[in-house]
Amino acid sequence: MTPYFKDENSTLYLADSLKLLEDFDDESVDVIFADPPYFLSNNGTTCNGGKRSSVNKGDWDKAATFEAKHEFNLEWISLCKNILKPNGTIWISGTLHNIYSVGMALEQNGFKIMNNITWQKTNPPPNLSCKYFTHSTETILWAKKSADAKHFFNYELMKELNGGKQMKDVWSGALTPHKEKIFGKHPTQKPLYLLKKILLASTREGDLVLDPFCGSGTTGVACKLLGRNFIGIDNNADFIALARERLIRAHEQKL
Repeated sequence: MTPYFKDENSTLYLADSLKLLEDFDDESVDVIFADPPYFLSNNGTTCNGGKRSSVNKGDWDKAATFEAKHEFNLEWISLCKNILKPNGTIWISGTLHNIYSVGMALEQNGFKIMNNITWQKTNPPPNLSCKYFTHSTETILWAKKSADAKHFFNYELMKELNGGKQMKDVWSGALTPHKEKIFGKHPTQKPLYLLKKILLASTREGDLVLDPFCGSGTTGVACKLLGRNFIGIDNNADFIALARERLIRAHEQKL
């Protein structure tokens, strides 16, 4: 398939990942980061900029039955396993809406889950219903292709970044800042610091990183700034155009 965009170290595809991933060479990717649909668009409301707003993100995030959600997770994770190198790893983000299915799908596909990272948001939107605790965390599962895989972990760098102490599995930080949305907004855009930490922990310079649901291209921007190669896929034309713009101007904007 012809790329939507390509430069010296980045490639974007406007496509359905479930179809395109079948065409990738087996065992060709070092690391995968995936931010799949959370399936939380259920016509509820949240707080955005101090105002009540809909939680709906788009048709791609519409709530489904558990069986449908799990079948989707099983399929795309299976495709990712085929193209991941023997010692490669995968990172998958989620919330209570999807992460339990994701974890089960990983184990059903033979992955070994190594860490359950809790990303604690320091400035989450308030809970307007006042019926339960404020949602202030997301989970990021880190798994290797098999129990015997010899995965790469940049332990010393993570320790250095953590003031000389072992880095724990709770990472705190703010939501995506405005400066990372100057070319447009994506409803579930991850902050750049989060992806940079993930890549520094699990990749070497020159590694190939795949994001099968790349959205606004944060993974690609992090790869470009850190000297990694990147492949991003998304089936939304507006999102892939936004990712392209961010990749072209990543260094210029110093995002």
